[in-house]
This record gives sequence, structure tokens and C-alpha cells, in this order.
Amino acid sequence: MMQSFEAQDGARLVFDDEGEGYPLLGLAGLTRDARDFDYLAPHLPKQMRFIRLDARGRGRSQWTGAASYTLAQEADDVLRLLDVLDLPQVAIIGSSRGGLLGMFLAATHPDRVKGLCFIDVGPQLNPEGMKRIAQYVGVKPDLLTLEEIALRMPKVKPGFEQVSASRWSEEAQRHYVQCDDHVCLPYDPEIRTALLAALEAPPVDLWPLFDACKGLPLAVIRAQHSDVLARETVLEMQRRVPELCIAEIPKRGHVPFLDEPESLDCIHTWIDKLC
Repeated sequence: MMQSFEAQDGARLVFDDEGEGYPLLGLAGLTRDARDFDYLAPHLPKQMRFIRLDARGRGRSQWTGAASYTLAQEADDVLRLLDVLDLPQVAIIGSSRGGLLGMFLAATHPDRVKGLCFIDVGPQLNPEGMKRIAQYVGVKPDLLTLEEIALRMPKVKPGFEQVSASRWSEEAQRHYVQCDDHVCLPYDPEIRTALLAALEAPPVDLWPLFDACKGLPLAVIRAQHSDVLARETVLEMQRRVPELCIAEIPKRGHVPFLDEPESLDCIHTWIDKLC
């Protein structure tokens, strides 16, 4: 069920809240929203409450400008959401940037995070993958219909193999909006400004944040052809946390759909450790 709340700065943020039982919070990727987890949702245990947030500037939530699109601000938004829902603690499944946000929350507010599942992201990001993402974020599509977008997706989504035309059509509908005579972005284009500023800033060592998550049930799902999360990074994560649940998803790039058998096996194994 769609609901909304006010962040500390007054921004109206939207989330979906479905099911009953143990609370799982889904945090989406950089330009994505609650629909990032549409393929996963039907496969979650029935005794689980799934909360999916549209971060500020994404999806149905209010656009608030480049300066507000930071991990610190978005972490504050998540904590506000948990308070509104009267949830002292949740498990987090974070896709791409959502995984970084989950790691930030787990490190800075360990009492609020029960466990964390990283989706194709980790404490070290591949610069080449980030450069690729920076090329298209915030850029208005040059095609006129979602059908055209779907037809082009196999060419512009590196690493994805054996994906049906119907799935690409679903993807087009989740990542773009059909306007009257053109295709629109479902997020604030100023996210591009925030991303470029972050990429131009001095690099930040995120490994201490990951180390602060030790002791929590952790999992990482990596796409076989990911250009954002290197296999070496996953191996280092495992060296630091030997009990880390790991899955590598064949024939997928950044990010997997999460209804692949390998994805579901890892997520269910991780969920079992939460209870």
C-alpha cells in the first residue's frame, strides 16, 4: 500500500508497505525507486513485511535539488521513516546506491539495522562502471516511446544475456515515463549534478563502514558481468566477513533483476539468518 511522510526538512517522501511480519526495507539504486524490487517481492516469505522507499528525487517522492541528494540526507530520511512506522530495527536490502546507503546506516546507527544484503555494490566501486553510469544519468532520452526504449535496451545494458523482449518492455516501464510526445525521466535530472560532484571529490575509503557491519547477517549478490562491483572486492568482503553469503548471477550486468534462482537462494539464506 502506498503511503507518504514528511522528512525533517518537510520534503514529502513516498513508500510502499506490504505484508506482515519481520520488516525488510528495500533501498533502490541511484535513479531508481521502489519498483527496483518488483521482481523480488513475489518471492519473499509470506511472514515478511516489505517496505520500499522512493528516495527523495526519485519516483513518486518530491524533488529537492542536487545539494540534498547525499547519503547523509538520505540516511536521515530512512531514520525518519522508521520512526514514523515505529520500527526500532529493520533488515535492509540495498540495490547499488541503496546498498551503500544501507552500509552507511548500519555503520552509523547499528541499533536500527538487523542485517544487510548488498545488491551489486560494495565498499569499493569500479571507476569504469561509475564513468559509464555518469554518461547517462540525467540525460533526457532521445527516443519518443517506451517501445523504442525497450528495443534499444539490449544494446545499452552491458552484460545482460538471454533476456526476453517482454522483460525489456517491463524494464522500460520501470525506468522511464511515457509523456505526451516523448519519454521522460522518473527522477530529478539534478541527480546528475550530485553524482558528478561526488565523482570529482577526493575518493573516500568505505572499508571502515563495511568493517563496522561485522556481526550482522550480511549477503552480497554480484552480477557476473558487473562493471561496478569487481569480483576481487567480493573476495575481500568475504575475507573480512567469512560468514558472508555470496551469489554471482550468470549472464547479468549491473544490476541483476533479483528473480534469478541464484539471487533468490542467497536472499532466502540471508533472511533465514535474520530470524
